[in-house]
Amino acid sequence: MLRKDSLELDDNDRATIAARVAGAATGRIVITHGTDTMTETAKALAAIPGKTIVLVGALAPARFAESDAAFNLGMAFACVQVAPPGVYITMNGTVFPALEVVKDRAKGAFVPRGGA
Repeated sequence: MLRKDSLELDDNDRATIAARVAGAATGRIVITHGTDTMTETAKALAAIPGKTIVLVGALAPARFAESDAAFNLGMAFACVQVAPPGVYITMNGTVFPALEVVKDRAKGAFVPRGGA
């Protein structure tokens, strides 16, 4: 939809994403997103009721041979099919409630909030 680097997203972009998700006919949505500001977009989606929303990205971009992108996308598709309504982030084989996770740049991974 936006095709922007996640570092370039602003509050207006997040409001646009939230409006599109809220207005979508489907109740299960996967959003590909850069990892740097993924948690900020998750916050903008948190108040949308009745939908299962999964944000997913890659810590190693898809253009790299050793990327985690395809695996993470597969996890997101599985998660969105079985998780109850809410907002989630799937990364590296783990599903996180989106408001309970942070990106730990030193570890190169998402970790539970408070565990960074």
